[in-house]
Amino acid sequence: MNRDFCFYIEQICREKGLSREDVIKSLESALLSAAKKLIGTKRNVNLTIDPDSCEITITVRKKVVEVVKNPQTEISLQEAKTVVPDVKISDEIDVPVELKDFGRISAQTAKQVIFQKIREAERAAVYNEFKDKVGKIVSGTITRKERGILFVNLGRTEGILPIKETLPTERLKVGDAIKALVKEVKTGPKGPEIVLSRTAPEFVAELFKMEVPEIEDNVVQIKRIAREPGERTKIAVVSTDPAVDPVGACVGMKGTRVQAIVRELKGERIDIIHWTDDPRLLIARALTPAVVDRVGVNEEDKTAMVVVTDDQLSQAIGRRGQNVKLAMKLTGWEIDIISESEFARLKQQEAEKVFRSEEE
Repeated sequence: MNRDFCFYIEQICREKGLSREDVIKSLESALLSAAKKLIGTKRNVNLTIDPDSCEITITVRKKVVEVVKNPQTEISLQEAKTVVPDVKISDEIDVPVELKDFGRISAQTAKQVIFQKIREAERAAVYNEFKDKVGKIVSGTITRKERGILFVNLGRTEGILPIKETLPTERLKVGDAIKALVKEVKTGPKGPEIVLSRTAPEFVAELFKMEVPEIEDNVVQIKRIAREPGERTKIAVVSTDPAVDPVGACVGMKGTRVQAIVRELKGERIDIIHWTDDPRLLIARALTPAVVDRVGVNEEDKTAMVVVTDDQLSQAIGRRGQNVKLAMKLTGWEIDIISESEFARLKQQEAEKVFRSEEE
């Protein structure tokens, strides 16, 4: 029996990816519950499984008395001496219980509790594995779609990818292999829930870490990132090594690195800028691909006035104001953009106002 029992334990460990120690503890708890039910007492019962031989030992703690009134908790001196030869009256000893006392009902009870304990241990193992992956990218295959949620096979468990966390430019279907960011891991009634996202700005940051070794090695650092999922992402990077161009490292030879990320994001445009502590230069760079003529800043309330040529105005603002909105998210500054002609008109009005005040 011990050999079969050991084989069963090993099989559970392999199939469920659980540690031998956790499985043995679960089995001990399950079998102890069945033993207590069979013996008829919930107290003083102990059960252990030898981790090497898988031998099961059940004992009941009993008090040594002259006359036994309660066989469940007491044992006669004569019988006690067969277990512990030098025992005395009023001593308490652990009396072994033969395994043959386990009946069909108790075995079925043990089986049910074993499965419950194994499910609990498996859920705990999944939770512990994925809680450390929050903010990281995982790969999986879409298995089904239900009520606005895509379920993704991640190996030991399924991830939940809400449709709202997918790109508006993609139409994912069952069987598609995808990458996604682990956004959250929470406990649910059926076990851990692994919530995934493809729209989070951190997803793009992690894709760059995967594609750019300099980021993984911390030679190039991502300072900030702003994103409109499916449309455009702006990412500001800086190098800790003067010999390394952070933008060039992210773009890659002939654009291979950034193109791989764009493909994963289904054509989402990516602007990579060199981070600087100079707010004027940072704002000008953040408005890429527009070319900026001049930038005026108010340090106190972190507002900026940007002047561009008339033909650059629409590009600087972007469709539905997207470019300037992302630039504001990236820099943390409120940005107003005007054209050269508007700037000249304002200067003219200001000059005329000064002239009139001098005449008066």
